[in-house]
This record gives sequence, C-alpha cells and structure tokens, in this order.
Amino acid sequence: MPTLRQLRDRVKSLKNTQQITRAMKMVAGARIRRAEMAMRAARPYASAMGEMLRELAAGGGGVSHPLLREREAKTSAVLLMTADKGLCGAFNSNLVRAATGIAAKAGPSTTLYIVGLKGRVMLRKSPYRVAQAWPLQGKPFGDLAKEVAAKFTEDFLSGAVDGVTLVSSRFISTIVQRPTPMPLLPIPRPPKTEQSSALKNSFEFEPDAGSVLAALLPKYVEFTIFQALLETQASEFAAKLIAMSNATDNAGKLIDELTLVMNKTRQAAITKEILEIVGGAEALKG
Repeated sequence: MPTLRQLRDRVKSLKNTQQITRAMKMVAGARIRRAEMAMRAARPYASAMGEMLRELAAGGGGVSHPLLREREAKTSAVLLMTADKGLCGAFNSNLVRAATGIAAKAGPSTTLYIVGLKGRVMLRKSPYRVAQAWPLQGKPFGDLAKEVAAKFTEDFLSGAVDGVTLVSSRFISTIVQRPTPMPLLPIPRPPKTEQSSALKNSFEFEPDAGSVLAALLPKYVEFTIFQALLETQASEFAAKLIAMSNATDNAGKLIDELTLVMNKTRQAAITKEILEIVGGAEALKG
C-alpha cells in the first residue's frame, strides 16, 4: 500500500505530465492547420500533372524514356517516409510495418531509402540495406524532395535498383492516416483502356515528345516526393494531436483515481489517530 506522501508525489508528477501533453496537443493543433492547407493545395497540381504525363506517355507516338522503361526487378527499393520524433501513437510503426511487408515480398536484396529519423532508428537492425537516410525536418521540403529524387533516380538509371516503391502516409482526416504504397520508378504507364482514351487527345510537341517527357518526368518524380512529404507532415501532426489528447485524458483519469485513493488513505490515517487518542484516554481512566 503506497504511503500518503508517495500518492501526493505521483499526483504531482501526473499533473506535470498532463501540462506537457496538453501543451503538445495545442502545438500539434496549431501546426496541423498550416500543414493540411499546404497538403490540400498541392493535391490538385499533383493529380493534374500525373494525368497529363500519362496522356503524354500514351499519345507520344511510342516515345520512350529511361524513367518509363520497365525491366526485370532483380533489386527492388523502398522509399519510406516517417516522422523525426515519436509521441504520435502507432504512426511510425504502421509505416515501418507496411514498408517491411513490401520489402519481405521483394526479397532480402531490397534497398531502403528512409526519410525521417524514427524510420532509420526502427530499421537499424533490419536485414535490408539502407542506401541513404534523411531527416524529415532537416531542410525545406522543396530542397529535400530534389535531393531524395536525385539519389534514387541516379541509382535507378545506373541499374543499382530496378524499381522504387514509395511508402508514405495518406492524410484522410484528422482521425485517419493510412500508410499507402505507390510505385514510383519506373513511372507507371496507363492501362490500355486509358491509353485508348488518351490517344483521342492530339498533342503537338516542340521540339519533340522525347524532349518534353525528358523535362517533365524528373519534375514529376520530384513533385511526387514533395507531395508525399506534405502528406507525411500533416499525418504526423494529426496523429500527435490524437495521441496527446488521449494522453491528457488518461492522465486526468489517473489523477482522479489517485486523488480518491489519497483521500481514503488520509481519512484512514486520521481515523487511526483518533482511535489511538481515544484508546489512550480510556487507558488513563482505567
């Protein structure tokens, strides 16, 4: 049975913890608004750019580009995006689980590219080779997207990897964030049904279709990474908001329970002292 002093110390500690979690909840709530606005503003551009490139690839007169060329997948790669910090529930664990599931299917020769310090730490004992890792908040997302895209694009063009799959979080709502895999390289061509409809659109290429695709495809890869970074950041803040809200509520419940136990313990001690005084008085009388 803990003493009254121990209970008081624990209640004080829980109140301090509750203040911290409440402050972190407020910070996450303030940051998620800006992150969600940036993420939702980038979605239409990413969707339109992807649709345009699919139509160009389908209607470009059989044009070919190294980033579109499929080959036998002897060495696959996974680009994983996680947060730099924890305290956001199962957010990082779900992303790592999704990435390792894809890597396990691809084979032990899978190469990992990791964005986010938590992913690097959680996979430090994995059997897969980590080609390079970057912190999520190390630099502006535009520069980070260019650096990450340049690294695995260079490995893909040199033949070090034969395919890259992006695993990042998809922001559905403040409550739901879903790990989503996406084939990144080679850039997927549209199915035949989409190709047939895309061929109805006529394009005039200047100077030619190959030059247009050569200029646009690397930009498409960079912006896909940029969009995934925004989605990951918004999802991290949403997960942290929910986690800190739950932690604050749980701390409040524990404080109420311990306060009740502390009051009962104090009342028992007072009752015991009264009984001792009454017993001593009776002994003196008798």
